[in-house]
Amino acid sequence: MIGNVIVGQSGGPTAAINASLAGVYHSAKERGAGKVYGMIHGIQGLIEGKYVDLSKYIKDGLDEELLKRTPAAYLGSCRYKMPDAESNPQVYDTIFKLIDKLEISVFIYIGGNDSMDTIQKLSEYGAKIGHACRFVGCPKTIDNDLPLTDHTPGYGSAAKFVATAVKEIVKDTYCLEYSKGLVTIIEIMGRDAGWLTGAAALSKGEDCVGPDMIYLPEVPFSISKFLNKIEKLLKKKPCVVIAVSEGVKNSNGEYICNSGTGAQFTDAFGHKQLTGTASYLSRLVSAEIGAKTRSVELSSLQRAASHCASRMDLIEAFQAGGAAVIEGEKGNTGVMVTFERVSDNPYNSRLAAKDVTQIANGVRHVPVEWINDAGDGVKEEFFTYARPLIRGEVGQITVDGIPRHLPSPVMKEYE
Repeated sequence: MIGNVIVGQSGGPTAAINASLAGVYHSAKERGAGKVYGMIHGIQGLIEGKYVDLSKYIKDGLDEELLKRTPAAYLGSCRYKMPDAESNPQVYDTIFKLIDKLEISVFIYIGGNDSMDTIQKLSEYGAKIGHACRFVGCPKTIDNDLPLTDHTPGYGSAAKFVATAVKEIVKDTYCLEYSKGLVTIIEIMGRDAGWLTGAAALSKGEDCVGPDMIYLPEVPFSISKFLNKIEKLLKKKPCVVIAVSEGVKNSNGEYICNSGTGAQFTDAFGHKQLTGTASYLSRLVSAEIGAKTRSVELSSLQRAASHCASRMDLIEAFQAGGAAVIEGEKGNTGVMVTFERVSDNPYNSRLAAKDVTQIANGVRHVPVEWINDAGDGVKEEFFTYARPLIRGEVGQITVDGIPRHLPSPVMKEYE
């Protein structure tokens, strides 16, 4: 018997994060868990005593299917940095007292780099005091930048949306007579890794020319080369479309967005909110070249567009949630579920688990050898890697023409 399970969601949500939650719930109940609790707003909410019995919200298979297709973090999320246990043991005492009260055997946290920091600290504290609870990380991030895993649930759906949106923007731009001489700059999420921005290249095909330039954070961004390339392209083409990561930096390692008027909000982990890269570059192009410009910031749509979810992504997210339960049942703690790619064509991957200390707070970059020599595009290796992850569609369950989602305990009080 697995005992009771508690699960939380943390960090930026994805279109697949609730598929992992559904996987945790389904697997835990199937394997004989007594109760499956959900933290409200992650570890921060748990410290405040906020949690729910998920059986009151997920009553049957239809609810599970709705949950898989529901965007945002169903249980609510947070960006809370766990303090050092020696300097603030009260926080840990509060958490472990609640774990004991609820008779939790397996603690699962669905999240990215910073969320794995929480799993690491809790598992280390649990080992220190000899506690039997197992702490397991379930990967999630559209940034796709967690070390030791081939990819992360959430990336495939976000990449599919980015490729789709960029394709639509390109086709819209080329069809308009008054778009001649127009430079469109599309800003895409990805703080220090360009996996999501690279997905803009997937828009290219027999029916679409795709973006003219793609800039990833892995390569220093040169303003002069950027402007020169635009000038050359405008002499040959009616318009130019550019995809740029929010996290591109100059040769000094400074974020380009800091040159403009981007927001300076900093979260608990010391990460500045990166925004304004496209608008800054648009103003620069207008001023230096005199071209018409348009900036497009895909923003939260990249992670909220469940209507454009990848079927493969949701399948693997569900599997990852189930695998997290199994790792806990086997007695493993301080680990994160990972994906290992077996083959590209046909695509196949397998699940494993790795030591979370080698993952927490780390960053996995796009290999520089997958970026072209000019630093403004990606090579075929990127296409081979990303294409399998965006394949397949997810049928929407609709009411009056609008997708139906599972009502969330977080939003219930506001409905």
